Amino acid sequence: MLLKDGLVMMADTRTNAGVDNISSYKKLHIIEQSEECTIIACTAGNLSVTQSAFALLKEGLEEDEDSDGRRFVRDMPNMHRAASLVGEALHLASDEIKDAAGENSQYSFSGSMLLGGRFKGRPLRLFHIYKEGNFISCQPDRPFMQIGETKYGKPMLDRALEYETPLDDAVKTGLVSFDSTMRSNLSVGRPLDLAIFPTNESKAVRFLRIEETDEYFDLLSSKWALALVEARASIPMPPFMENDR
Repeated sequence: MLLKDGLVMMADTRTNAGVDNISSYKKLHIIEQSEECTIIACTAGNLSVTQSAFALLKEGLEEDEDSDGRRFVRDMPNMHRAASLVGEALHLASDEIKDAAGENSQYSFSGSMLLGGRFKGRPLRLFHIYKEGNFISCQPDRPFMQIGETKYGKPMLDRALEYETPLDDAVKTGLVSFDSTMRSNLSVGRPLDLAIFPTNESKAVRFLRIEETDEYFDLLSSKWALALVEARASIPMPPFMENDR
């Protein structure tokens, strides 16, 4: 969520390779963190692809005609160029693993990322990077992006989130969105990882983990369920159903 007051990135930790093979794995990763930049990625899709992409970025991509050596995210001049480099790494990783597996493999070798953060003195940015390596940027008229299991949590974000939404309220909205998803899909679950970037650069980036036993999330979940029941009850009955009561 890219808002006037800052950037919020959230990811669950559940991986699903079938109903009998569900485990936890971190999906929110720090790509770079220094005085010059802080860049975070959330991942979805094939773990081998996204992990290989991170390995390529750590080693540096091969030099091109515009560079004097291997290319690293930290050396990019802005977030747009960083997103381009990450997209290139994701595309290379997908192709390499697909080639190694062979044409008859039954698995999907694709992954996607949300890339967010900033370089010192520059604005916060958020990008959705597709498996092909191309990307789009988040804009104020639709201040959020999702990857992975999106459909159950999207209605909450569509209705409640705006560019002017305060940062604390945005975090709460994002958690409700995740709660709605977890209620309907077992492939999404706690712990949840959060990164919170205030627009004001003098304020530190915060990293949080919401564990399985987090009391606030339990309270949020129960109150949201109760609020839905109360809201439904407060709405008048359909007039065309009156004769059936």
